Amino acid sequence: MTYRTPLPFHAATEIGTLDEATKAFYDREGYAILPALLSDAELEPARQAMRIKVDQIADELAADGLITETYAAEPFELRLAKIFGHLTDAEFLKYGRSWRDRIPGYFELMTNPKILNAVESLIGPEIFSNPVYNVRPKVPKVAAGAVPWHQDKSYWPDANSNPVITVWIPLVDATLENGCLQVWPRTHKAQVYDFHQEDYSGTGYYEISGELLVKAKRAAVPLPVSAGTAILFNDRCIHMSTPNNSNHVRWSVDLRYQPTDQDPMPQHGVGFLARSQAHPARVATMADWLAERPEHVG
Repeated sequence: MTYRTPLPFHAATEIGTLDEATKAFYDREGYAILPALLSDAELEPARQAMRIKVDQIADELAADGLITETYAAEPFELRLAKIFGHLTDAEFLKYGRSWRDRIPGYFELMTNPKILNAVESLIGPEIFSNPVYNVRPKVPKVAAGAVPWHQDKSYWPDANSNPVITVWIPLVDATLENGCLQVWPRTHKAQVYDFHQEDYSGTGYYEISGELLVKAKRAAVPLPVSAGTAILFNDRCIHMSTPNNSNHVRWSVDLRYQPTDQDPMPQHGVGFLARSQAHPARVATMADWLAERPEHVG
């Protein structure tokens, strides 16, 4: 069977709100695409947070004598690629395969009303922002940039959290060359498949096992999208991304949301109440998030 990328969604009364056709596609296929959901201005706080992190990394590498140039004048999409251009995978992985820093720009992105409107369309107005959010700099020629076929649910198989919705957003255009997201549609209705910890990239990512890998490659649907597009998918939807074969960094974030009556997964960190119709006064503020408080206590 051939799966096709859905047509652009049609916003309802509020930007980001999904129409019935998009919701039906999501329920059937396990994912949906919201083209150009966020503007450059709305992405800028997150980009600035990433620049702060890159400044820290560059300064540390320079202090350790591993680089002689911090490339401060390079543009956003090129700078980290230049910094790690002559370093090893291990030197990159010192900073983690993904980042989860509490920098204000990330909170601004996670609480963007357009994103929350889209999530509300699928799970209702009581929304908890899951502690597992990731900033992913896919750097050219770094093995850690490739993410194997997996289900997010593999990382919390026993958690009473269903559904957990991933909102994946590229900060630069995601292409076949730089390793766009790929999905295996209609895999979200089953339970967690067998998986193992891969041992070839140095990251220890979880990967689905056995014959499923062969089937996944045959069923792959690449999703090249422009910066600011949001791809929503269920945490059981099998997905991956290939290595970055371009000359620039493929920056992306994956944010996660779930109903408030589900397991908040404290073993993975501190999430926060992002929206609530029942308890609006408890919705976390920026100060709450920075202090790792899951709710606002007035």
